[in-house]
Amino acid sequence: MADPSRRGWLGLGSNLGDRAGLIAEAVRLLRATPGIDVGELSRLYCTPPWGDADQGEFLNAALAIRSRLDPHAFLDATQAIERQLGRMRSRRWGPRAIDIDILHLEGVELADERLALPHPLWRERAFVLVPLAEIEPDLVIGGIRISDRLAEIDVTGIQAVESCPKP
Repeated sequence: MADPSRRGWLGLGSNLGDRAGLIAEAVRLLRATPGIDVGELSRLYCTPPWGDADQGEFLNAALAIRSRLDPHAFLDATQAIERQLGRMRSRRWGPRAIDIDILHLEGVELADERLALPHPLWRERAFVLVPLAEIEPDLVIGGIRISDRLAEIDVTGIQAVESCPKP
C-alpha cells in the first residue's frame, strides 16, 4: 500500500518572549498532532524583522514534515498550535509569539481565501531560504531550486542563533 502522506516544509518564527522555547514547543506540539510526522529541523537563525521593521529580531527555523492531513486541515492544526502558544493576529507582519508558515506541500498548488501554496512570499524572504536551504538545498518549488534562489538574495543580518541578541 502506498504511503498516503506528502512531504512538506514549514517556516517557524518568533520575536516575543522565550523565542527558542516557543519554537521548540511548536515542534513538540506538531510532533504530537495526529497525521503529522516531524522530520529534520534546521538550526535557529536570528533574523531582522521583515515587512514591518518596527519590532525586535526574530528567531527563525525550517522544519521538514510528512502530513496525512489535507492542506486546510493542516492549516487548522498549525493555527491551533499558534493560538495555544499565544499568537494574536493584531498587526500584519507584526510581533508574534510564534508563527508557523506552511511553505510548501509536495504536489499541492492552491490559492483560496484561507491558504496559498506554495507560500506566495517564500522566494523573497531570506529568513525562510537560509534555514530551508540548510535542511533541503535541492528542493525545487515552482521550478526554482532553493539553493539557487538563496544565492540570488540578500542575507544581510541573518546569523546563527549563537550570536543573536536578546529581544
